[in-house]
Amino acid sequence: MASAQDSQPFHWHYADLEDRGFQIHGRTLFFTVVLFAIVLIFALIFFYTRWLCSSHRHDLSPASHVPPQPPPQPRGLDPNTINALPITMVTRGRAALGTECCICLGLFEDGEKVKVLPSCHHSYHSECVDRWLSAESSCPLCRNSLQVESDRLRQIPVIVTQ
Repeated sequence: MASAQDSQPFHWHYADLEDRGFQIHGRTLFFTVVLFAIVLIFALIFFYTRWLCSSHRHDLSPASHVPPQPPPQPRGLDPNTINALPITMVTRGRAALGTECCICLGLFEDGEKVKVLPSCHHSYHSECVDRWLSAESSCPLCRNSLQVESDRLRQIPVIVTQ
């Protein structure tokens, strides 16, 4: 067993903790400097390429490398063609028109005027199909194209049947 004389109390002070034992010798210092230089070079290359790419993006003008693109073609029908579509009055005895507008899902009321598309004979509320055909050139239900019929429809007067 150890006696009380063998055990010494642990006393320390912050001034006693010096870094005299920590020394960087030859190879360690060399590899530290080389590693720092490599990291610095890669960082500089990275920032240079980012600057180079962003400056080229801002330098492009319409007359340079990119050819001008044509304006997008309108997908819808012109207003004259839309206004030339036949309008029909809804009556209870006409089951051929259907019972509801497939755009707004509203029921057709007796005496209401609806537009009938000539290619497929689907019927819709005038304001619903007018809004649709100003953006699209096909039937909302069957997607039958009305673009072919647009020249022919310009000749047809608006028809209201009862």
